[in-house]
Amino acid sequence: MQAANTTTPDERVRREGGLRRLLRRPEMGAVGGALLVWLFFAIVAGDSGFLTLRGAATYLEVAAQLGILAVAVSLLMIAGEFDLSIGSTIGACGMIMALLAVDLGWNLWAAIGASLVFALLVGAINGILVVRTKLPSFIITLASLFVIRGLTIGITRLATGRTQLGGIDETLGFDSASAFFASALRIVDPASSRGASAEFPISVLWWLLIAGLATYVLLRTRPGNWIFGIGGDENAARNVGVPVDRIKIALFMTTAVAAWLVATITVIEARGADVLRGEQREFFAIIATVIGGTLLTGGYGSAIGAVFGALIVGMVQQGIVFAGVDADWFQVFLGAMLIIAVLVNNFIRRRASQAK
Repeated sequence: MQAANTTTPDERVRREGGLRRLLRRPEMGAVGGALLVWLFFAIVAGDSGFLTLRGAATYLEVAAQLGILAVAVSLLMIAGEFDLSIGSTIGACGMIMALLAVDLGWNLWAAIGASLVFALLVGAINGILVVRTKLPSFIITLASLFVIRGLTIGITRLATGRTQLGGIDETLGFDSASAFFASALRIVDPASSRGASAEFPISVLWWLLIAGLATYVLLRTRPGNWIFGIGGDENAARNVGVPVDRIKIALFMTTAVAAWLVATITVIEARGADVLRGEQREFFAIIATVIGGTLLTGGYGSAIGAVFGALIVGMVQQGIVFAGVDADWFQVFLGAMLIIAVLVNNFIRRRASQAK
Protein backbone atom coordinates (compact mmCIF):
# COMPACT_ATOMS: atom_id res chain seq x y z
CA MET A 1 0.00 0.00 0.00
CA GLN A 2 1.45 3.30 -1.10
CA ALA A 3 1.82 6.11 1.36
CA ALA A 4 -0.42 9.09 0.79
CA ASN A 5 1.17 12.11 -0.80
CA THR A 6 1.46 14.59 2.01
CA THR A 7 3.33 17.25 0.03
CA THR A 8 1.63 20.64 0.43
CA PRO A 9 2.36 23.92 -1.32
CA ASP A 10 4.73 26.23 0.50
CA GLU A 11 2.66 29.03 2.01
CA ARG A 12 5.51 31.43 1.38
CA VAL A 13 5.23 30.95 -2.37
CA ARG A 14 2.63 33.30 -3.74
CA ARG A 15 0.66 31.88 -6.62
CA GLU A 16 -0.14 34.34 -9.37
CA GLY A 17 -3.11 33.83 -11.67
CA GLY A 18 -2.94 34.04 -15.44
CA LEU A 19 -5.00 37.24 -15.53
CA ARG A 20 -2.67 39.00 -13.09
CA ARG A 21 0.37 37.93 -15.10
CA LEU A 22 -1.31 39.20 -18.26
CA LEU A 23 -2.14 42.56 -16.72
CA ARG A 24 1.47 42.97 -15.64
CA ARG A 25 2.63 42.87 -19.26
CA PRO A 26 3.95 46.33 -20.27
CA GLU A 27 1.84 46.49 -23.44
CA MET A 28 -1.54 45.83 -21.80
CA GLY A 29 -2.18 49.50 -21.09
CA ALA A 30 -1.64 50.30 -24.76
CA VAL A 31 -3.87 47.41 -25.86
CA GLY A 32 -6.68 48.72 -23.69
CA GLY A 33 -6.00 52.27 -24.83
CA ALA A 34 -6.13 51.27 -28.50
CA LEU A 35 -9.48 49.57 -27.96
CA LEU A 36 -10.90 52.63 -26.20
CA VAL A 37 -9.64 55.00 -28.89
CA TRP A 38 -11.12 52.81 -31.64
CA LEU A 39 -14.47 52.62 -29.85
CA PHE A 40 -14.51 56.38 -29.30
CA PHE A 41 -13.95 57.22 -32.96
CA ALA A 42 -16.25 54.41 -34.07
CA ILE A 43 -19.02 56.17 -32.16
CA VAL A 44 -18.05 59.75 -32.97
CA ALA A 45 -16.88 59.32 -36.57
CA GLY A 46 -18.33 55.98 -37.64
CA ASP A 47 -20.72 57.63 -40.08
CA SER A 48 -17.90 59.72 -41.57
CA GLY A 49 -15.86 56.80 -42.86
CA PHE A 50 -13.75 55.76 -39.87
CA LEU A 51 -15.28 52.26 -39.89
CA THR A 52 -14.76 51.66 -43.61
CA LEU A 53 -11.85 49.82 -45.16
CA ARG A 54 -10.55 53.07 -46.60
CA GLY A 55 -10.74 54.65 -43.16
CA ALA A 56 -8.75 51.77 -41.69
CA ALA A 57 -6.21 52.06 -44.49
CA THR A 58 -5.60 55.74 -43.70
CA TYR A 59 -4.85 55.32 -40.02
CA LEU A 60 -2.91 52.08 -40.55
CA GLU A 61 -0.67 53.83 -43.08
CA VAL A 62 0.19 56.52 -40.51
CA ALA A 63 0.62 53.92 -37.77
CA ALA A 64 2.81 51.65 -39.92
CA GLN A 65 5.46 54.23 -40.75
CA LEU A 66 5.54 55.48 -37.18
CA GLY A 67 5.43 51.92 -35.88
CA ILE A 68 8.54 50.89 -37.82
CA LEU A 69 10.42 53.62 -35.99
CA ALA A 70 8.73 52.98 -32.64
CA VAL A 71 9.61 49.27 -32.58
CA ALA A 72 13.30 50.03 -33.11
CA VAL A 73 13.17 52.90 -30.61
CA SER A 74 11.54 50.61 -28.04
CA LEU A 75 14.53 48.24 -28.12
CA LEU A 76 16.91 51.16 -27.61
CA MET A 77 14.82 52.67 -24.81
CA ILE A 78 14.55 49.34 -23.01
CA ALA A 79 18.36 49.42 -22.99
CA GLY A 80 18.16 52.87 -21.38
CA GLU A 81 19.12 55.07 -24.36
CA PHE A 82 17.47 57.55 -26.73
CA ASP A 83 17.94 58.39 -30.41
CA LEU A 84 16.76 61.86 -31.41
CA SER A 85 18.54 61.76 -34.76
CA ILE A 86 16.13 59.41 -36.57
CA GLY A 87 14.00 62.25 -37.91
CA SER A 88 16.91 64.00 -39.59
CA THR A 89 18.24 60.62 -40.76
CA ILE A 90 14.96 60.09 -42.63
CA GLY A 91 15.40 63.38 -44.46
CA ALA A 92 19.08 62.73 -45.19
CA CYS A 93 18.53 59.20 -46.52
CA GLY A 94 15.72 60.43 -48.75
CA MET A 95 17.85 63.20 -50.22
CA ILE A 96 20.77 60.82 -50.80
CA MET A 97 18.48 58.56 -52.83
CA ALA A 98 17.09 61.50 -54.80
CA LEU A 99 20.45 63.15 -55.49
CA LEU A 100 22.11 59.93 -56.62
CA ALA A 101 19.19 58.62 -58.68
CA VAL A 102 17.79 61.83 -60.19
CA ASP A 103 20.81 64.14 -60.49
CA LEU A 104 23.60 61.59 -60.98
CA GLY A 105 21.62 58.96 -62.86
CA TRP A 106 22.27 56.05 -60.50
CA ASN A 107 20.04 53.00 -60.54
CA LEU A 108 17.53 53.51 -57.73
CA TRP A 109 18.57 50.24 -56.06
CA ALA A 110 22.17 51.47 -55.90
CA ALA A 111 21.01 54.79 -54.45
CA ILE A 112 18.94 52.94 -51.85
CA GLY A 113 21.99 50.85 -50.94
CA ALA A 114 24.15 53.96 -50.57
CA SER A 115 21.59 55.55 -48.26
CA LEU A 116 21.54 52.37 -46.17
CA VAL A 117 25.32 52.55 -45.75
CA PHE A 118 24.93 56.19 -44.65
CA ALA A 119 22.27 55.21 -42.09
CA LEU A 120 24.44 52.43 -40.67
CA LEU A 121 27.33 54.87 -40.41
CA VAL A 122 25.17 57.40 -38.55
CA GLY A 123 23.98 54.73 -36.12
CA ALA A 124 27.50 53.44 -35.53
CA ILE A 125 28.86 56.95 -34.88
CA ASN A 126 26.04 57.72 -32.45
CA GLY A 127 26.62 54.46 -30.60
CA ILE A 128 30.39 54.82 -30.44
CA LEU A 129 30.14 58.40 -29.18
CA VAL A 130 27.70 57.37 -26.46
CA VAL A 131 29.77 54.44 -25.18
CA ARG A 132 33.13 56.20 -25.47
CA THR A 133 32.27 59.66 -24.12
CA LYS A 134 29.77 58.40 -21.50
CA LEU A 135 27.65 61.44 -22.32
CA PRO A 136 23.87 61.01 -22.24
CA SER A 137 22.53 59.69 -25.53
CA PHE A 138 19.97 62.49 -25.42
CA ILE A 139 22.78 65.03 -25.87
CA ILE A 140 24.75 63.04 -28.45
CA THR A 141 21.78 62.33 -30.70
CA LEU A 142 20.32 65.82 -30.28
CA ALA A 143 23.59 67.14 -31.64
CA SER A 144 23.45 64.56 -34.44
CA LEU A 145 19.93 65.71 -35.29
CA PHE A 146 21.11 69.25 -36.00
CA VAL A 147 24.36 68.22 -37.68
CA ILE A 148 22.66 65.81 -40.08
CA ARG A 149 19.78 68.15 -40.88
CA GLY A 150 22.11 71.09 -41.39
CA LEU A 151 24.38 69.11 -43.70
CA THR A 152 21.39 67.78 -45.62
CA ILE A 153 19.96 71.25 -46.20
CA GLY A 154 23.30 72.86 -46.99
CA ILE A 155 24.61 70.19 -49.38
CA THR A 156 21.28 69.79 -51.18
CA ARG A 157 20.87 73.53 -51.71
CA LEU A 158 24.49 73.82 -52.84
CA ALA A 159 24.09 70.98 -55.33
CA THR A 160 20.62 71.71 -56.68
CA GLY A 161 19.63 75.18 -55.52
CA ARG A 162 16.52 73.82 -53.77
CA THR A 163 15.53 71.56 -50.89
CA GLN A 164 13.02 69.33 -52.67
CA LEU A 165 13.64 66.87 -55.46
CA GLY A 166 11.14 64.93 -57.57
CA GLY A 167 11.33 62.60 -60.52
CA ILE A 168 12.19 59.44 -58.57
CA ASP A 169 9.54 57.55 -60.54
CA GLU A 170 11.47 58.21 -63.78
CA THR A 171 14.69 56.60 -62.57
CA LEU A 172 15.94 53.16 -63.50
CA GLY A 173 14.82 50.51 -61.01
CA PHE A 174 11.85 52.48 -59.66
CA ASP A 175 9.21 49.90 -60.59
CA SER A 176 10.93 46.99 -58.85
CA ALA A 177 11.83 49.10 -55.81
CA SER A 178 8.26 50.35 -55.55
CA ALA A 179 6.90 46.81 -55.67
CA PHE A 180 9.32 45.74 -52.94
CA PHE A 181 9.07 48.68 -50.53
CA ALA A 182 5.80 50.53 -51.02
CA SER A 183 3.29 48.71 -53.19
CA ALA A 184 -0.33 48.53 -52.05
CA LEU A 185 -2.65 45.63 -51.38
CA ARG A 186 -6.17 46.16 -52.68
CA ILE A 187 -8.88 44.62 -50.52
CA VAL A 188 -12.54 44.52 -51.51
CA ASP A 189 -15.12 44.98 -48.77
CA PRO A 190 -17.39 41.90 -48.94
CA ALA A 191 -20.14 43.79 -47.11
CA SER A 192 -20.37 46.45 -49.80
CA SER A 193 -22.84 45.91 -52.61
CA ARG A 194 -20.88 48.37 -54.72
CA GLY A 195 -17.63 46.48 -54.36
CA ALA A 196 -15.89 49.30 -52.50
CA SER A 197 -12.18 48.69 -52.01
CA ALA A 198 -9.24 50.14 -50.18
CA GLU A 199 -5.51 50.05 -50.72
CA PHE A 200 -3.53 49.00 -47.68
CA PRO A 201 0.13 50.02 -47.98
CA ILE A 202 2.75 47.30 -47.85
CA SER A 203 4.38 49.30 -45.06
CA VAL A 204 1.80 47.68 -42.73
CA LEU A 205 3.35 44.31 -43.53
CA TRP A 206 6.87 45.68 -42.98
CA TRP A 207 5.70 47.04 -39.63
CA LEU A 208 4.26 43.74 -38.44
CA LEU A 209 7.25 41.70 -39.65
CA ILE A 210 9.68 44.00 -37.85
CA ALA A 211 7.55 43.93 -34.69
CA GLY A 212 7.45 40.13 -34.78
CA LEU A 213 11.21 39.91 -35.21
CA ALA A 214 11.85 42.41 -32.40
CA THR A 215 9.48 40.54 -30.07
CA TYR A 216 11.24 37.25 -30.80
CA VAL A 217 14.63 38.83 -30.10
CA LEU A 218 13.47 40.33 -26.80
CA LEU A 219 11.67 37.28 -25.45
CA ARG A 220 13.45 34.29 -26.95
CA THR A 221 17.12 35.17 -27.42
CA ARG A 222 20.16 35.91 -25.29
CA PRO A 223 20.65 39.41 -26.78
CA GLY A 224 17.07 40.16 -25.73
CA ASN A 225 17.93 39.30 -22.12
CA TRP A 226 21.02 41.45 -22.45
CA ILE A 227 18.93 44.42 -23.61
CA PHE A 228 16.70 44.18 -20.53
CA GLY A 229 19.73 43.69 -18.31
CA ILE A 230 21.53 46.73 -19.69
CA GLY A 231 18.49 48.92 -19.15
CA GLY A 232 17.91 47.58 -15.66
CA ASP A 233 21.49 47.92 -14.37
CA GLU A 234 24.28 48.53 -16.86
CA ASN A 235 27.10 47.97 -14.37
CA ALA A 236 25.66 44.68 -13.16
CA ALA A 237 25.18 43.53 -16.76
CA ARG A 238 28.76 44.42 -17.59
CA ASN A 239 30.02 42.56 -14.51
CA VAL A 240 28.35 39.31 -15.60
CA GLY A 241 29.90 39.48 -19.06
CA VAL A 242 27.25 41.22 -21.16
CA PRO A 243 28.87 43.04 -24.13
CA VAL A 244 27.20 46.32 -23.21
CA ASP A 245 29.04 48.55 -25.67
CA ARG A 246 28.46 46.27 -28.66
CA ILE A 247 24.77 45.87 -27.87
CA LYS A 248 24.27 49.63 -27.57
CA ILE A 249 26.06 50.34 -30.84
CA ALA A 250 23.98 47.65 -32.56
CA LEU A 251 20.78 49.18 -31.20
CA PHE A 252 21.70 52.65 -32.45
CA MET A 253 22.38 51.12 -35.85
CA THR A 254 18.97 49.42 -35.67
CA THR A 255 17.15 52.72 -35.14
CA ALA A 256 19.10 54.24 -38.02
CA VAL A 257 18.11 51.34 -40.30
CA ALA A 258 14.47 51.83 -39.28
CA ALA A 259 14.79 55.50 -40.28
CA TRP A 260 16.29 54.43 -43.61
CA LEU A 261 13.40 52.05 -44.27
CA VAL A 262 10.82 54.75 -43.54
CA ALA A 263 12.75 57.17 -45.77
CA THR A 264 12.79 54.64 -48.61
CA ILE A 265 9.06 53.99 -48.33
CA THR A 266 8.16 57.68 -48.21
CA VAL A 267 10.46 58.61 -51.11
CA ILE A 268 8.97 55.92 -53.32
CA GLU A 269 5.39 56.74 -52.32
CA ALA A 270 5.85 60.50 -52.76
CA ARG A 271 8.08 60.03 -55.84
CA GLY A 272 10.43 62.62 -54.44
CA ALA A 273 12.39 63.78 -51.40
CA ASP A 274 12.37 66.73 -49.03
CA VAL A 275 15.14 67.67 -46.63
CA LEU A 276 12.58 68.30 -43.85
CA ARG A 277 10.75 65.02 -44.32
CA GLY A 278 10.91 63.17 -41.03
CA GLU A 279 10.85 66.34 -38.94
CA GLN A 280 9.60 65.60 -35.39
CA ARG A 281 9.27 61.88 -36.18
CA GLU A 282 11.76 61.20 -33.39
CA PHE A 283 9.39 62.69 -30.82
CA PHE A 284 6.35 60.88 -32.21
CA ALA A 285 8.29 57.59 -32.07
CA ILE A 286 9.27 58.17 -28.44
CA ILE A 287 5.68 59.08 -27.56
CA ALA A 288 4.34 55.94 -29.26
CA THR A 289 6.93 53.85 -27.40
CA VAL A 290 6.06 55.37 -24.02
CA ILE A 291 2.33 54.93 -24.69
CA GLY A 292 3.21 51.31 -25.46
CA GLY A 293 4.49 50.78 -21.92
CA THR A 294 8.26 51.27 -22.23
CA LEU A 295 9.77 53.15 -19.32
CA LEU A 296 11.89 56.22 -19.97
CA THR A 297 14.35 54.89 -17.40
CA GLY A 298 14.92 51.64 -19.31
CA GLY A 299 14.77 47.99 -18.32
CA TYR A 300 11.04 47.55 -18.96
CA GLY A 301 8.92 47.54 -22.11
CA SER A 302 8.00 45.58 -25.20
CA ALA A 303 7.97 45.80 -28.98
CA ILE A 304 4.30 44.80 -29.04
CA GLY A 305 3.52 47.80 -26.87
CA ALA A 306 5.22 50.05 -29.41
CA VAL A 307 2.96 48.56 -32.11
CA PHE A 308 -0.17 49.49 -30.19
CA GLY A 309 1.29 52.86 -29.23
CA ALA A 310 1.81 53.68 -32.89
CA LEU A 311 -1.68 52.40 -33.67
CA ILE A 312 -3.15 54.76 -31.08
CA VAL A 313 -1.28 57.72 -32.55
CA GLY A 314 -2.40 56.78 -36.07
CA MET A 315 -6.03 56.40 -35.05
CA VAL A 316 -6.04 59.71 -33.19
CA GLN A 317 -4.32 61.58 -36.02
CA GLN A 318 -6.78 60.37 -38.64
CA GLY A 319 -9.75 59.95 -36.32
CA ILE A 320 -9.99 63.64 -35.48
CA VAL A 321 -10.09 64.36 -39.22
CA PHE A 322 -12.96 61.89 -39.69
CA ALA A 323 -14.69 63.49 -36.70
CA GLY A 324 -14.47 66.91 -38.34
CA VAL A 325 -12.07 68.35 -35.77
CA ASP A 326 -9.34 70.69 -36.96
CA ALA A 327 -6.12 68.68 -37.39
CA ASP A 328 -4.23 71.40 -35.51
CA TRP A 329 -5.63 69.87 -32.30
CA PHE A 330 -3.77 66.62 -32.92
CA GLN A 331 -0.71 67.64 -30.93
CA VAL A 332 -2.92 68.56 -27.97
CA PHE A 333 -4.29 65.01 -27.91
CA LEU A 334 -0.78 63.63 -28.35
CA GLY A 335 0.62 65.55 -25.38
CA ALA A 336 -2.32 64.56 -23.19
CA MET A 337 -1.91 60.89 -24.15
CA LEU A 338 1.80 61.04 -23.26
CA ILE A 339 1.08 62.29 -19.73
CA ILE A 340 -1.70 59.73 -19.22
CA ALA A 341 0.53 56.92 -20.51
CA VAL A 342 3.37 57.81 -18.13
CA LEU A 343 0.95 57.92 -15.18
CA VAL A 344 -0.58 54.57 -16.13
CA ASN A 345 2.84 52.96 -16.67
CA ASN A 346 4.08 54.17 -13.29
CA PHE A 347 0.92 52.83 -11.61
CA ILE A 348 1.28 49.42 -13.26
CA ARG A 349 4.96 49.21 -12.35
CA ARG A 350 4.23 50.02 -8.70
CA ARG A 351 1.48 47.38 -8.56
CA ALA A 352 3.80 44.85 -10.21
CA SER A 353 6.53 45.60 -7.67
CA GLN A 354 4.12 45.19 -4.75
CA ALA A 355 2.91 41.85 -6.13
CA LYS A 356 6.39 40.30 -6.03
